[in-house]
Amino acid sequence: MHMVKAGVMENIYAHNNHIAEHVRHYLTERNIFAVNVMGAPGTGKTTSLEQLMKYIARKVYVIEGDIESDIDTERLRKQHVKAAQINTFGACHLDAPLVHNAVHTMDFDAPGILFIENVGNLVCPAELDIGEHMKLLIVSVADGSDKPYKYPLAFEKADMILLNKVDLMPYLDFGEEFFMKGIRHLNKNAPVFKVSGKTGEGYEEAAKWICEKAGMSD
Repeated sequence: MHMVKAGVMENIYAHNNHIAEHVRHYLTERNIFAVNVMGAPGTGKTTSLEQLMKYIARKVYVIEGDIESDIDTERLRKQHVKAAQINTFGACHLDAPLVHNAVHTMDFDAPGILFIENVGNLVCPAELDIGEHMKLLIVSVADGSDKPYKYPLAFEKADMILLNKVDLMPYLDFGEEFFMKGIRHLNKNAPVFKVSGKTGEGYEEAAKWICEKAGMSD
């Protein structure tokens, strides 16, 4: 019974990864650098995207992933951002086939950066390749400093981490040293940027790092 289950899961991942490679190739051919944005509900993913965009000179595109609604997509479109919506209707993460369908509806009329905001979740989104070039993990001080210990895969897979809502640090019992120790046990290389979606602190430096990673720093 277990062998059958393992075989099915292997087939699912193999199919997903095959499509993810196609998505990555499709975007790379068009000089689009894709960022898989992961984080728990309420951690400030969309707000962080809005802040990062202020410091990115290239064209920015967004795919919004949510279980229901298009609230964040409409919020971004009002700022004249080209944004597509994916609703999973219960699934706790995006997968490569869903992203494949979305990117083929978008008009990438100029080289730039595509932010793919995954469903709010610290578990499932880290498990699947969706055709991205890098993974951006956003956590907030309000989430607690124990998150690297409780949700290790997301921190292990992240290429970059934003610690959001640092303006709340004086009011919360957040152990920054404990938090960083947990990250570095799992991930020695991902830079951690302290940011505040409310004040805008730290996003310019974070945006610069993304642009350099994308080869779009000029």
